[in-house]
Amino acid sequence: MRYGLFPSPDRWSSGSPVGSGSVLPHRAFDVHGVLDPAELKALGAAVRELRARRGFSQEQLGFKGGLHRNYVGGIERGELNITFRVLLKVARGLDFALSEVIGVYERNRAVLPPVR
Repeated sequence: MRYGLFPSPDRWSSGSPVGSGSVLPHRAFDVHGVLDPAELKALGAAVRELRARRGFSQEQLGFKGGLHRNYVGGIERGELNITFRVLLKVARGLDFALSEVIGVYERNRAVLPPVR
């Protein structure tokens, strides 16, 4: 049974007919509620990019954010579906606002092809 955690397909439509040149947003979840791995890759790429901007190693980011360096590597490779709490730790460890991390993620997910 669905509990309304994921938008129904009709909520994705823009109200315009198909083929009118409108672009539907990238769907993070499939019809079964499974996360697209490209989403995790885009977040990992954002973390890696921001870490490089600061000149931190994975170990330094882990120390500053209270995470193990191997865990940071897993995030960057897109292997881990992290919680909001961990995302906050990453942002604080990088000394970036959470909005900056999400902004880079959004930019990355627009250019990364879906992984299937």
